[in-house]
Amino acid sequence: MANPTPAELEILNVLWRLGEAKTQVVNDELNKVRSIGYTTTLKSMQLMAEKGYLDRRKEGKSHVYIPIIQEQATKKSLLDKFVNATFAGSASGLLMQLLGNKQVSQEELQQIKQFISEVEENKNGKK
Repeated sequence: MANPTPAELEILNVLWRLGEAKTQVVNDELNKVRSIGYTTTLKSMQLMAEKGYLDRRKEGKSHVYIPIIQEQATKKSLLDKFVNATFAGSASGLLMQLLGNKQVSQEELQQIKQFISEVEENKNGKK
């Protein structure tokens, strides 16, 4: 299965957060970030159902859409593709670029350090 387009990923992010939703709800959420017409959202969601990204069930005169593809697997695939194409597969290159381009709070740094410690413990078989 091909990876979702950026526009499809916006819709998926809404549905992953909500679990399921009618087109109007998804469109309202998308419009909080940028202006997008209802019919554009509807057509995108219909195509996503045809591609196997979404399932839908009839509810009254409309449909409720449910994401079929898994959030973590999809994001991992997209990230792997990006890291391979942009950083020659180097996770450290990606991380250094991210940390160098953005203000990182002390709390975020602490979370990153904690995550690195957990990864090290898992690699050393301590967990």
